[in-house]
Amino acid sequence: MALVPPHVASLTPYVPGKPIEEVEREYGVSDVAKLASNENALGPSPKAVAAARDALDGVNLYPDGSAYYLRNALAAKLGVTPAEVFVGNGSNELIELMVRTFVLENEEVLTSAQSFVAYKLAASAQGRTLVEAPMKGRFHYDLDAMKKLLSRKTKVVFIANPDNPTGTCFPERELLPFLDAAPRETLVVLDEAYLEFVDLPGYQDGLALRRKYPNVVVLRTFSKIHGLAGLRLGYGVARPDVVEYIDRVRAPFNVNHVAQAAGVAALRDDEHVAKSRALVLAERPFLAAGLAAVGATVVPSQGNFVLADFPGRPGKQLFEDLLREGVIVRPMVGYGFPTAQRITVGLRRENEKCLAALKKVLGK
Repeated sequence: MALVPPHVASLTPYVPGKPIEEVEREYGVSDVAKLASNENALGPSPKAVAAARDALDGVNLYPDGSAYYLRNALAAKLGVTPAEVFVGNGSNELIELMVRTFVLENEEVLTSAQSFVAYKLAASAQGRTLVEAPMKGRFHYDLDAMKKLLSRKTKVVFIANPDNPTGTCFPERELLPFLDAAPRETLVVLDEAYLEFVDLPGYQDGLALRRKYPNVVVLRTFSKIHGLAGLRLGYGVARPDVVEYIDRVRAPFNVNHVAQAAGVAALRDDEHVAKSRALVLAERPFLAAGLAAVGATVVPSQGNFVLADFPGRPGKQLFEDLLREGVIVRPMVGYGFPTAQRITVGLRRENEKCLAALKKVLGK
């Protein structure tokens, strides 16, 4: 008798970026630039940190299972009703909940190959069929190809816009034909974790599309622009019946007390959001130009990171070489990009350190 079902046995655990402490200990380096996990280089929202500290006095009590204040604050900020908002332990939990709640055994999950690996993991963990359309031009969602794969079995579609790990993005005019073709009973999940960093003309966030397409579900996160990755806080917007079913499936206290308080405060910290966006919009082209100068093929990005391909340089080896220089990036071998690195947009000194390290190790 097998210990676990075949779909569990076939899973490969998600591998996070290396932490700074581990690199310092293992490689004997200091002043490490961690540019591996798309974190906010400016740190967390100061207002969120203050609220989190105040909330610590109440951690002997269970959190509000309904996340009443957070859901109401999100609804007010986004112009929706609280009944349309659901929250989770990071966007990853929300992705898992979409599959667990809505996809039956004979139904399918549709997404793009080489996109965010959490979509594949969520489907595989539940033993559900995953259908993937190949990317076009190596790094772009092919919505036409995805449209051809829609069927009566397609229950949930995951679309990252901007995409992780490529950073590519598409405007509303490219998305609308797909939404028109998707059956109304198919839930189309627009994962907008990086929307605050977009400056692409014609980009339309998913909230406005919900008026015409009630089967659209929008996912967002506090991890990036608000700098709260360590608190694990994500949220979604969907029609009330979808939210109500998710509430039946999720754990009773899936968002902790400190994260809820920090989230409410972060929504009021417009200054931190503006500074975080300004940093990325200024440093992203600087980093991209520097990467191109050392011979990388740089994918135009709309996120707070850049995907850089180094032809002829195996990704894992280049990753290790950079660790010895005190720079942590993210090799994309597991995504099917064997010679590419995903590099977070950092502070100027961090970006300069990364570029100097690349110039050194590539010149050897």
